[in-house]
Amino acid sequence: MSILKQGWSRRQILKTTAVAGAALAAPAIWTPSRAEGKRIVVRDDGGIYTKAYGAVFYRPFQEATGIEVVGVQANAEPTAQIRSMVDAGSYTWDMAKISQPAILMLTTGDKKYLEPHGLESDPVVATLPKQYMSEYGVGNNVYTTVLAYRTDAFEGREAPKSWKDFYDVEGFDGRRALRKHPFDTIEQALMADGIAAKDVYPCDIDRAFKTLDRIKPNVEVFWTSGAQVEQMLTSGEVDLIPTWVSRAQSARTAGAPVEIVWDQNIWGLDSWSILAGTPNADACREFIKFASDVKRQAALMEYFAAGVTQPEVFDMIDAKVAQDSPTYPEHIARGIQIDAKYWLDNQAAVIERYNSWLLS
Repeated sequence: MSILKQGWSRRQILKTTAVAGAALAAPAIWTPSRAEGKRIVVRDDGGIYTKAYGAVFYRPFQEATGIEVVGVQANAEPTAQIRSMVDAGSYTWDMAKISQPAILMLTTGDKKYLEPHGLESDPVVATLPKQYMSEYGVGNNVYTTVLAYRTDAFEGREAPKSWKDFYDVEGFDGRRALRKHPFDTIEQALMADGIAAKDVYPCDIDRAFKTLDRIKPNVEVFWTSGAQVEQMLTSGEVDLIPTWVSRAQSARTAGAPVEIVWDQNIWGLDSWSILAGTPNADACREFIKFASDVKRQAALMEYFAAGVTQPEVFDMIDAKVAQDSPTYPEHIARGIQIDAKYWLDNQAAVIERYNSWLLS
């Protein structure tokens, strides 16, 4: 069954995408002669992202404007690569899909490695909620960490509903795994110890580690990758695990009896960002406007449960599919946004302490 509500088939949406894209690309700026031979290279996350973006964004944008878009996969936080390109004035990429912490790292200091997009007043981009916007990025995807558990491990007894339950090893017995990194883990420990989501930042690191000490003897695996999480959930190696929601959903799609706890989810934002000094900055701006259209984001949901940034998407798609998205209104309301500035300022010290704690 199609995930799009009656009246919006994928074919219709993509057709509308092309038509609307032609309107968005201002003829006075992007004449056929100017667009001829023009190409922009976009760093994305690879895998399903490159596949979906190619079908919904990249190819339709070229059809509408004549500007080719090439998606390339790179490191999760390619800040060093971006700095190198901008410093050398040699651009392998023109823009990138990167996180808020990465944006801050690239724009804090005298030299800015990203270009202000200047699209705040654009009629399409302006419909994005302010929490998905910054001077150097236009939000395109929300990712989130949730508590996932195998339902067969809790058959006939109460299942966990919060980080407090995850840390309650007596009340919610089961094999546990924890991320081998303090990002999200510190926040989970604080909420497990009774800190309200609104009061998590700035993090009380001493309190977090006291809470982590309680659970450490009961952690069977410290995981390092999303693929490892999927494997453990699918095989039944663990019963409870904090994980990126996409990995829990993939395990569930593969047939594993996995449930997701959305309460107290910890979410972050990926944005389209333009590299400072790229000669293709204007073409990048046209692409960002094109990719921010609500109908195009709705079409993206045909491929995976994207954390779409246009709220109107949820009026256009099937309700069951909508509830798998990190930005479903109820999930966002029950979650906590990662404080990128806090982690920019404190990550080195906290990572060092966390690594020492792992070895103690």
